[in-house]
Amino acid sequence: MEAAVFILSLVDCCALIFLSVYFIITLSDLECDYINARACCSKLNKWIIPELVGQSLSTVLMLVSMHWFIFLLNLPVAAWNIYRLLWRYVKVPMGNMGVFDPTEIHNRGQLKSHMKEAMIKLGFHLLCFFIYLYR
Repeated sequence: MEAAVFILSLVDCCALIFLSVYFIITLSDLECDYINARACCSKLNKWIIPELVGQSLSTVLMLVSMHWFIFLLNLPVAAWNIYRLLWRYVKVPMGNMGVFDPTEIHNRGQLKSHMKEAMIKLGFHLLCFFIYLYR
């Protein structure tokens, strides 16, 4: 049972690493003007909910299998994703596309903050990958 939990968590973590790299590449393409803001935001907004589901799955697996340290390690990122979904995604003003909005992504340094968030998540998922691999 324990091996199955960590194998599933490892596969989930690989998907989240891929998703973080995708976010970084897409945001850096926007920063360098290789794609326009509308295309970038529509690409990224599609992956908000799957990212939340992937992170929540890993957290719930660790809770159910009673791996408390890894559960507590995953909890802040899962809470951040839930906060982002509830606060930013559900309460999106009328006319905006979602968490990533093409009219506002260049304002007030949002592009840099989204890029920093994606880098932090990539580092976190890499750390979790090696923890799951070790276990």
